[in-house]
Amino acid sequence: MILETFVIVTYTIALLLIFLYALTQLNLLFNYLRSKRQISSNGQVFDLSNPSETPHVTIQLPVYNELYVMERLLDNISQLDYPKDKLEIQVLDDSTDESFQTTASHIEKLQATGLDIQHISRKDRVNFKAGALKEGLKSAKGEFIAIFDADFLPKKNWLQRTIPHFKNPEIGVVQTRWGHLNRKYSLLTRVQAFALDAHFTLEQVGRNSKGHFINFNGTAGVWRKECILDAGNWEGDTLTEDLDLSYRAQLKKWKFKYLEDVETPAELPVVISAARSQQFRWNKGGAENFRKMLKRVWTNREIPFKTKVHGTLHLLNSTMFLNILIVAILSIPMLYIKNEYEHLKWYFFVMSFFVISTVIFFICYWFTYKNIYGGGLTQFLKYCAMFVTFFSIAMGFSLHNSIAVLEGHFGKKSEFIRTPKFNISSLKESWRGNKYLSNNLSPNVVIEGLLMLYFGFGMYSAFIVGDQGGDFGLFPFHLMLFIGFGFVFFKSIFSRI
Repeated sequence: MILETFVIVTYTIALLLIFLYALTQLNLLFNYLRSKRQISSNGQVFDLSNPSETPHVTIQLPVYNELYVMERLLDNISQLDYPKDKLEIQVLDDSTDESFQTTASHIEKLQATGLDIQHISRKDRVNFKAGALKEGLKSAKGEFIAIFDADFLPKKNWLQRTIPHFKNPEIGVVQTRWGHLNRKYSLLTRVQAFALDAHFTLEQVGRNSKGHFINFNGTAGVWRKECILDAGNWEGDTLTEDLDLSYRAQLKKWKFKYLEDVETPAELPVVISAARSQQFRWNKGGAENFRKMLKRVWTNREIPFKTKVHGTLHLLNSTMFLNILIVAILSIPMLYIKNEYEHLKWYFFVMSFFVISTVIFFICYWFTYKNIYGGGLTQFLKYCAMFVTFFSIAMGFSLHNSIAVLEGHFGKKSEFIRTPKFNISSLKESWRGNKYLSNNLSPNVVIEGLLMLYFGFGMYSAFIVGDQGGDFGLFPFHLMLFIGFGFVFFKSIFSRI
């Protein structure tokens, strides 16, 4: 019974942590809905029609081997509506391939138009993106630093809609909502968009509206230069330097302003290998920041208790994948334990309560979906299908992301792996031949294939356990896991061909 007790205790703890996270999401939903009912006020803002009130802005474009999107990026940024004498563009180029020369040539053409655009390179790529941003900051002329990754295409009036908010001297960051240029490209891009939409509506608004800590998302936002320096400047000891600096700035009492109504379109990874590398970096970086920031959050006496709780669970976001994986793997032994030990029926009756976690996620994500696509029965039915698909594929990523989380918590260091960009938006355009894609097959893919078979066995087990004709309570869960791991496994195999 020792092994069974270990399984039950571990399973219960993981379920409780998932439930706690679900309750946090529900609280963020309430915050989000309340914020929608409030009359928004921008407070004091700069009058950009007055030259004396128009601040100097530096745009930083940290890039590394972005052959397919650099021309599009530079042309887009050069069209931003802002006084030329108050605007500087820094192309922070760590590239090691032919894109460096093509970028240099394009920058020379833009310089000839009178645009203040500089091509800045380093001898080495120390601290990756964080190091490039820090290097550029040394010579940046602007009081405010706007940052865009290579696949982001801000609209022409983007600076006009963000910079004015900095008249409030307490604001250190203005962050905008990500849009998706290729949302409808494939099932993979639709699932990624679904997840990101929840973050950029429910979570960012839910936290920001109540003064809880939020994060600069690495791009599509503006920093006050003084805020960056006051918080200790960019550091490269985690894979998510944006989350790191965000918490250090807010611990220094800088305020962040999130603009849900300002959308900045970008490209989603269209190949699963690119999505995997991005997910790995985000989830490992989140765990690294949990190790780095938790003590600082809880020992700061000026932060309200509720903000500390939200901050802790925010930093633990990625760790939920580990809890999901634990629950998934142990659910099959639990199925057998349930039907073997009659005296534990009361426990399983109590545990059935935790299905409410899924119900909470379903409700929270519905409001996110409705905010973008609208309500009505037709949209609700589409949402139901999308929710099941998203949940299945998210669980299929749980092994990959759990490994990232464990590496982050245990302090294992790894390189900053950039996400390959493609500059494609329809299925007519092919990603095959992209020089930045790796053909290496991770050993984890084999384990994902085995987990697909494992959850297939879980579905089979529903028919044979017990003496009452089976037990189908976990069958839908195992079916979703089977589909999710199967999707990730086969996509990972065939995207290499």
